[in-house]
Amino acid sequence: MYDAILFPTDGSEGSERAREHALALAADQHATLHVLNVVEATAPGASLHELVADNLRELGEGIVSEVAEMGTDRGIDVETTVVEGDPARTIVAYAESNDIDVIVMPTHGRPELTKAIVGSVTDKVIRTGDVPVTVVKLAE
Repeated sequence: MYDAILFPTDGSEGSERAREHALALAADQHATLHVLNVVEATAPGASLHELVADNLRELGEGIVSEVAEMGTDRGIDVETTVVEGDPARTIVAYAESNDIDVIVMPTHGRPELTKAIVGSVTDKVIRTGDVPVTVVKLAE
């Protein structure tokens, strides 16, 4: 049923349940698991922006590599990507351009106050994308 599953992750605490669900679903469906980290680095100064973005890209590479290793250990084909951009828009665009069949996301990865102010990335992906989204409640 699924050939390509997208697991966008920021490596936040509690997202392990969504990661495990994505890995189990990919294994069950013999699907390729796409692991995406979106670097959201905005700063007024270009040099500061580059420094922050470089550090966040490095962190992102570590995050997706860890999930890729877990998938490879389970015999799952895994593709990893780290890109800079707006998380929700980038996730939706990635899903559309890579023929993703389903996106697996946690309920949220940000503190409640931030979520209340800017809205949940997961909510924005659900509202703006055309790809089905499986939402997994964060581990408590």
